[in-house]
Amino acid sequence: MLPRGLRARVILNDKDRDCDRFNGVGMTSPRTRARMVARLREKGIRDETVLAAMNAVPRHIFVEESLASRAYDDTPLPIGYGQTISQPWVVARMTELARAGKPLRTVLEIGSDSGYQTAVLALAAEHIYTVERIGALVAQARRHLRELKLTNVAIKHGDGSAAMDESLQVDAIVVTAGATALPEALLAHLEIGGRMVVPLAVEGRAELQRLTVIERTANGFKEQTLEAVRFVPLLPGTA
Repeated sequence: MLPRGLRARVILNDKDRDCDRFNGVGMTSPRTRARMVARLREKGIRDETVLAAMNAVPRHIFVEESLASRAYDDTPLPIGYGQTISQPWVVARMTELARAGKPLRTVLEIGSDSGYQTAVLALAAEHIYTVERIGALVAQARRHLRELKLTNVAIKHGDGSAAMDESLQVDAIVVTAGATALPEALLAHLEIGGRMVVPLAVEGRAELQRLTVIERTANGFKEQTLEAVRFVPLLPGTA
């Protein structure tokens, strides 16, 4: 089930504009999306809130029309500007790790891309604050999230590797780009009990990344290294 009282929605009915575009046909149909979710379950995703969000978000609208027929394959897809949309399993896994079986209030996402991971997070948490360094992708993400009537997301064009507003406190941080070193400036925004999920390069091997969970406790930080992944690099500045 999606979080109770959530303002965001992707409930599509006959009165919604461009309903056919969201629902899709053939390889972009809800049935194809349901098969994707079944594969995620087979691959070990267990969080029902995450699986419901993956089933609700039409991934095909976040990629170019020429790639829409591949949208529900478990593979990353290019979205331009040297960036990719992560494969569904990675999106689901990072969201599941961020939740850790608990409701999420506020999430900081570093790297909005075209908005797919953002949309999934928006259905699994109450508020999303997301930062994207590429202005053209900020515009894409805003358009997609607006089309889906996701009203609990704030998008900023900015440098996600830099320190944020000191008043920002979140219970999860999801970094959707590969870091060569732990982005320590972001850890200050984690509340006690909060988690950062980040693709972190293995020391001395920038091309080899592993999903890493950093949990803030009353006594400091705990680190857990998990599956191997491959992300575009986390870069400073804006474009």
